[in-house]
Amino acid sequence: MIKTLFKIAPVTLVLLAASQAGAQSSASLDVPDVAPQPVSQATMEDVTRMLSSDEFEGRAPGSGGEEKTIKLLTERFAKAGLKPGNGDSWLQKVPLVGIEASNVSALTVSGGTTPLSFAYGTEMVVGTYRETPRTEVKDSDIVFVGYGINAPEKGWNDYAGLDVKGKTVIILVNDPDYASDSLTGEFGGKAMTYYGRWTYKYEEAARQGAAAALIVHDTVPAAYGWGVVESSWTGPQFFAQSADKGASQTQANGWIQKEAAEKLLASAGKDLATLSAAAKVKGFKAVPLGVKASLSFDNAITTTQSNNVIGILPGAKRPDEYVLYTAHWDHLGRCKPAPDGDDICNGAVDNATGTAALVAIAETFAKAGAPDRSIVFLAVTAEESGLLGSAYYGQNPVYPLAQTVGGINMDAFLMAGPSRNVTVVGKGKSQLEDYLEVALKSANRVATADSAPQNGYYYRSDHFSLAKQGVPMLYIDGGEDLINGGTAAGEAAAKDYTVNRYHGPKDEFNPAWDWSGVMADLTLYYRVGRSLAMSTSWPNWVEGDEFRATRDASRAAAAATAK
Repeated sequence: MIKTLFKIAPVTLVLLAASQAGAQSSASLDVPDVAPQPVSQATMEDVTRMLSSDEFEGRAPGSGGEEKTIKLLTERFAKAGLKPGNGDSWLQKVPLVGIEASNVSALTVSGGTTPLSFAYGTEMVVGTYRETPRTEVKDSDIVFVGYGINAPEKGWNDYAGLDVKGKTVIILVNDPDYASDSLTGEFGGKAMTYYGRWTYKYEEAARQGAAAALIVHDTVPAAYGWGVVESSWTGPQFFAQSADKGASQTQANGWIQKEAAEKLLASAGKDLATLSAAAKVKGFKAVPLGVKASLSFDNAITTTQSNNVIGILPGAKRPDEYVLYTAHWDHLGRCKPAPDGDDICNGAVDNATGTAALVAIAETFAKAGAPDRSIVFLAVTAEESGLLGSAYYGQNPVYPLAQTVGGINMDAFLMAGPSRNVTVVGKGKSQLEDYLEVALKSANRVATADSAPQNGYYYRSDHFSLAKQGVPMLYIDGGEDLINGGTAAGEAAAKDYTVNRYHGPKDEFNPAWDWSGVMADLTLYYRVGRSLAMSTSWPNWVEGDEFRATRDASRAAAAATAK
């Protein structure tokens, strides 16, 4: 769901020296241990229930559901005691284009041992990033390009010596060492890198000039089933407007079921499993398949303006230093109907809960009184379309990112009950974890690493848009070691949600939910944010992290400007 690959800014020796002069080791960080304050469960229930009601129609960007969401959030932010966060406005305008495919043909493959036809929806999904009324890919040569990665710093290029202009590329999901048992390897072992994300693969295919890019869906390395792909890729797709109206993108991007891909390669006399194994090894050479792809569809194009919603609690002593809380307010709108005909993807867990948490934590901060630093509450749009709202804020910040101390992202709270731990996605990346550790110790809880780093969750929510710009960001999930039932119960709860409700019409508010675990987590989130806001330190990414150079450069530049 991310649109652009992060780029690490070059850092001169002067900037690096300046930044290191002001950098702090974890041992020297000022980490105040602030007292816990009650976060309102009533607010959480009330706001979650309203946002996920059928009246809000799944909160699609640019819809009537967005209008209702904005009205609710601005009213609740004001009632909580916040001030408008963008001058005298609560809103930051985010320009979007919506493209909805219709009359989608089957994907036909010719030139092999058997003519093939793959149905839209059940065997493949496809769309375009281009603002064009019709898309037609005709007799395009198909090439298997392994993982579709071009990483010069690793000496890895799946497109080496290959011209794919006008061709259709078949790409494997994730990255080459996702199945590793360790965190060592060309691409971080089992921990997914950004090269494993589907957004990167389409971007690279476009840079290479491909006409179409199809990713092979495989549930384990993708980390979700085909139903998630189908529901997410049917209906309007939103993108940030570009100056060239998407002309630099591929004509068509999509996914193909693994079984369909196996048939496609078999028709070309190849074996998917054999080629997939070869693609894991550095030096893999892409394989032209000698078969051709054709598909077509019409596009309904709409331009719309969506909005980020921003509130601020100005700091009492250093109001020009900012601590950030983020959550995305949007969901999928209307989607593939459930068997009972329900076609509203209400997004109660994902992410009415996180949005409600912005309101509830804002109330808690205001009641406790303004901390030294300012607290910014940012509800972003179009996360489900590729982190578009947070990316827009990252590229057009209302508050200087060099003056943003750090932040906490809140995305989808499961009602699994209280746990002994919290899961830190991307554990070990930044010094923000020192602040979390103090809060956890007081609560007699522990932090554990993401048990499935191969799924790349750190690159799949809005904190990533700020991390790319250098801002240290925490992404914390509820723990799986439940007080009642342990890890087995926690894993079962997560699986039940993913299989039965995630990105589907049954992610609905349930009055019988057990909120106790969520409320315990929100107390932690409040304490971490308040500690940051009362601290005099500037926590950084750990040495060697991919975002460290960008942060060092921005802080050094800010220090130079201040002089």
